[in-house]
Amino acid sequence: MISQRANSLAASETLKITALAKEMKNAGKSVISLSAGEPDFKTPTHICDAAIQAINDGHHGYTVNNGTIELRQAIAAKLKRDNELNYTPEQIIVSNGAKQSVGFSLLALLDPGDEVIIPAPYWVSYPEMVKLADGKPVILRTSFENHYKLTPDQLEKAITCDTKALILCSPSNPTGSCYTRDELNALADVLLKYPQVYIISDEIYEYISFDQPHVSIGQTQPKIMSRLLLINGFSKGFAMTGWRLGYLAGPLEVVKGVSKIQSQETSAPSTISQKAGEAAYLGTLDTVMEMKKAFHKRRDFMVEALNNIDGVRCFTPGGAFYVFPDISQYLGTTTSTGEKIATSTDLVMYLLEHFGIATVPGDAFGEPNGIRLSYANSMDELEEAVKRLSAGLSSLKK
Repeated sequence: MISQRANSLAASETLKITALAKEMKNAGKSVISLSAGEPDFKTPTHICDAAIQAINDGHHGYTVNNGTIELRQAIAAKLKRDNELNYTPEQIIVSNGAKQSVGFSLLALLDPGDEVIIPAPYWVSYPEMVKLADGKPVILRTSFENHYKLTPDQLEKAITCDTKALILCSPSNPTGSCYTRDELNALADVLLKYPQVYIISDEIYEYISFDQPHVSIGQTQPKIMSRLLLINGFSKGFAMTGWRLGYLAGPLEVVKGVSKIQSQETSAPSTISQKAGEAAYLGTLDTVMEMKKAFHKRRDFMVEALNNIDGVRCFTPGGAFYVFPDISQYLGTTTSTGEKIATSTDLVMYLLEHFGIATVPGDAFGEPNGIRLSYANSMDELEEAVKRLSAGLSSLKK
């Protein structure tokens, strides 16, 4: 029999829907999947070339647990260049993806019963990671009208003597929302009153920010740096999802704690991936900017198309490659065969099974009135997906 810990965790809904869509495709059904959080571009050539060169040069062994000094130096230089943040290589640990950095950070920070504040909609793994570390997720539901962003008042009311951390994600998965400098500064003002609270800032979508330059909360208040755990990686901006490479930059004490956990659980990530990551941060960002331009065009199309569907509301997200429309007017409807659409999960499954469009229910992200659509697809696929979504929704009886 498996442990209570394993039994208590929910499986990732995004991975579940993506796998189901693939199964349907393999069975010969026409499915357009807007469920996966994965760029539809290839890794830039100069990064691939660096990996090939590393293989040819014989970089086949383990590296030190925290990652190569060369990569950590490149990360420190990038954080200074792009984010105006000062870190030494000793304050950085490289991991098998940003996801691992978040999880190991929580394991290093939390004791049983410690609370972690998580604004909803949230990335599906945050609450489960907190539970895995024996912590208590404290979910704060935000509003569509505020583009699903946490307010200082909400934050202050949620902090207790048991609060150990706040998780922020900007640009956001699943909503695409981006906090402005003023909004982050206001949150930092609250956090400075509570020195026991760490800030886990997930900035993996940093390079996919459309309407304003990306801002890290660490740039707003220097005093917050002693409690900031900055999470980032290479998967989204450089289309390197399969390379499994991320990192944590933070206080030396926390990095040492994460290092101990990583040394026992996984050790350092792939040597070849680390060489590729070094090339990503030291090389040109031209290809990254081309990808961002394509995502920007797709975002504008999706927002306009969704707002043209009766009963759907969609604000314009500032970054990432997701839209998170409000579909609450379709909850409580019935299908032509009399089935009830009671939840966003019901709606998503109906659209997938009958109209061949895969999305992710807002239920998975803690926001029952929405669904997440990834626009990391070609324009042709997005146009067809919107047609299928519109047809599916119009088939429901209110």
